[in-house]
Amino acid sequence: MRMVETIESVRRAVQSASKPLGLVPTMGYLHEGHLSLIRTARAECDAVVVSIFVNPTQFGPGEDFERYPRDLNRDLSLCEREGVDVVFTPNAREMYPQGFRTYVDVTELQDRWEGASRPGHFRGVATVVTKLFRIVQPQRAYFGEKDYQQLKLVQRMAADLVLDVEVIGCPIIREPDGLAMSSRNVYLDDESRRRAAALFAALADAQRDLACGVRSAARLCTDMRAALDRVGGIAIDYVAVVDPESLEPVDVVANEARALIAAWVGGVRLIDNAPLVPPA
Repeated sequence: MRMVETIESVRRAVQSASKPLGLVPTMGYLHEGHLSLIRTARAECDAVVVSIFVNPTQFGPGEDFERYPRDLNRDLSLCEREGVDVVFTPNAREMYPQGFRTYVDVTELQDRWEGASRPGHFRGVATVVTKLFRIVQPQRAYFGEKDYQQLKLVQRMAADLVLDVEVIGCPIIREPDGLAMSSRNVYLDDESRRRAAALFAALADAQRDLACGVRSAARLCTDMRAALDRVGGIAIDYVAVVDPESLEPVDVVANEARALIAAWVGGVRLIDNAPLVPPA
């Protein structure tokens, strides 16, 4: 496994790599969710690159950029264990040199939900992912469905800009109680960690409602909010039922939809989602 820190060096490292080449973009502090992406890439590609870069442009004022968990040595050990070929670990100066002025916006998709709660977040995501695609030039890139809006935005961006990369969404990896794995889970204290499982429980309630014949998105959202409120200590940011591609709200779940939740638990902002598929 090679670790490289500059754009020039990662381009040299992948120049002779067998194709297809897979890319797994991360911000590090790897967990089983990231490792599942690496394993899928390893199974489907001849060579795998993992990027580890805590991207400053996707953090807003007052967010957790400075304290975002980092452990590069541990990350490198995990990547080596999983058979990664190249790990790209640039710093901010490498990705955003002096005079940098160009950013990528994916209009409409970036404006709702996470985009509304975190202004500028998706502009930073789209910009850094575009740069990574151009630098590494993978044939396939792997993203987790836990960040569902991010996945849809990157897929749209890659198609619109003809980036010649297949953006592949991979299933959410969960803890035994259903909590979606996230690097930010390390912030949760014991009580908050217990409460955090309510996000998945609320999504499961919506899936049960659907199976019992409920088709009203408003009713599904009301029941999800009630499930979170019953636990206590959870500040809801948004609960929504949306079209799985456009992410626009739906009124009736006639076909597959997506349930989205964002909430603060013990001062930690968590997101989760699940498909809603009416029974045949």
